[in-house]
Amino acid sequence: MEKQIFLQRLEQERDAFEFLLNQFGAAHQLTMMGVVGRLTVKDLLCDILAREQFLADRLGEILQNESYAPCMTHSALERFEAQFGYPDYESPLWNKNALSESAMERAKNIALDEIVSQELAAYRGVWEALEKLTRAQYLDHDIFHRAAEYTYRPYRRLAAQMRVWRDSISSENQ
Repeated sequence: MEKQIFLQRLEQERDAFEFLLNQFGAAHQLTMMGVVGRLTVKDLLCDILAREQFLADRLGEILQNESYAPCMTHSALERFEAQFGYPDYESPLWNKNALSESAMERAKNIALDEIVSQELAAYRGVWEALEKLTRAQYLDHDIFHRAAEYTYRPYRRLAAQMRVWRDSISSENQ
């Protein structure tokens, strides 16, 4: 895949994700429990924020020619999360599909608008880094796969969960 094609795809996925979020409109809908278990859209957005920030930081390291090594012990995994505020998603000890409960817990007392603002900033950081990376860096660091893993794949998961939840609420109200 070429870089420009990938960036266009990412932009399309992002637009679809934002369009769905905007359909919910009212902030109270985004903070209502029940999207997944007792979780809210805000909780799931916090998980996306953590994944995007993880990616933005790793891309920044690549741009600075710094190295990153996934955590190989549970104590290293705990130190990583304490230092960065999100899990080491690429550690073999982390279930890549698991939600970051700690990221959601830290955001409990943060307003939805602030979470949205932080998430937009993290996404912008990802986007800007992806534009700066060379084709060789994309290939050497498996950027096509990694960027998809922390951006549009979680967008799709959240979007699917939001649609099911929205439809279940709609049917209850009829």
